[in-house]
Amino acid sequence: MALLEKIQNKSAKIGVIGLGYVGLPLAVEKAKAGYTVLGFDIQEEKVDKVNKGINYIGDVVTSELEDIVRDGKLSATTDYDRIRECDAIMICVPTPLNKYKQPDLSFVINSTNEVAKRMKKDTLIVLESTTYPGTTEEVMLPILEQNGYKVGEDFFLAFSPERVDPGNLVYKTKNTPKVVGGVTEKCTMHAKSLYERVLNAEVFTVSSPKEAEMSKILENSFRIVNIAFINEMAILAKKMNINIWQVIDAAATKPFGFMPFYPGPGVGGHCIPIDPFYLTYKAREYDYHTRLIELAGEINDYMPDYVVERLMDILNNNKKCLNGAKILMLGVSYKNDIDDLRESPSLKVLEQLESKKANVLIHDPYVKQFKYKDHLYTTIDLTKEILNESDAVIITTGHKKVDYEFVAKNANIVFDTRNATKHIKDKYPQKIILI
Repeated sequence: MALLEKIQNKSAKIGVIGLGYVGLPLAVEKAKAGYTVLGFDIQEEKVDKVNKGINYIGDVVTSELEDIVRDGKLSATTDYDRIRECDAIMICVPTPLNKYKQPDLSFVINSTNEVAKRMKKDTLIVLESTTYPGTTEEVMLPILEQNGYKVGEDFFLAFSPERVDPGNLVYKTKNTPKVVGGVTEKCTMHAKSLYERVLNAEVFTVSSPKEAEMSKILENSFRIVNIAFINEMAILAKKMNINIWQVIDAAATKPFGFMPFYPGPGVGGHCIPIDPFYLTYKAREYDYHTRLIELAGEINDYMPDYVVERLMDILNNNKKCLNGAKILMLGVSYKNDIDDLRESPSLKVLEQLESKKANVLIHDPYVKQFKYKDHLYTTIDLTKEILNESDAVIITTGHKKVDYEFVAKNANIVFDTRNATKHIKDKYPQKIILI
């Protein structure tokens, strides 16, 4: 039976390499759609949890995971020899930057090598990991053709960028539109056919993997530039004694030509701080420097320093020194109402505070323990006594679970970098200070 027919009648077995924030939700949706799915990961802990129906990703519904595991529609393994069982393989592995902000494609290359050693003819391979334009055809394709198979005939290769927004209550993997670009028309057709049977959303096709790869970079470059712009406006507004949050709210009343972005202590998550720099790296190959993206990165990277400098000034105005001060940080995850710490600017603020000898306590309702730079941190409960004893409270993540009126009522100083106190700040004008 040909692969396209297997995809259409859902007899195709789907492999998902990488069971993290992208891979596990994708594996779950494919299994819910009726496919038999086999997940691959090098971490035995993740594999064991999946096989026991234990959920570790916030965007996955635990009961749904339990059901599809119990019904045999989803299982996981560390044995990459089982790639031979798969008719289609989705690669959802990390694509980090190194300390020089250069792309690290080692996970993609290693996964592609594992697939190339074992894949059979008539297999679909789709890369979902964010990367620079050209990766699918310039890096993956030569590896996959080493065994003599020809793309578009013996196997099918495409790129479809992940669009995961952890904690989003409206858009999940199932209902978020998908972009697909194949190396050949047949590659695109096979990938599109699979996603159409899994998602309740449009599957939009482009002419090649490069356009699909570039679309993901464009989405997040748009965001990093606009966040940097509003961060710079926040710095300027402070110098001019202007409330930047009121300015944004006022501008947002315009029904066209404006989209609100908000300042903060920096940018976090896997996408915004990382993806645009895949493009800056690739652009140098064409003797072009993406100056706006690089400048945006500099501005956003400066924000944790700016926040700590502001806190030092706030303490100084209250005749206190940061060295030895007891500082309570509210929130350590990179965005509100999730437990995701990837690239969190709160961690950089924490590092800066500790380097200046502050005594830092952390409260985060979503994070009980975390490791950062070889140090294990344990968060604390939020109590009246802790608030009273702290020289300052800094809101670094605006979790909705936190009672900010309780915080403002019992704290000495509240430095709010997220406008989390928007609805109560007028009641405590002497205590609450905005970024």
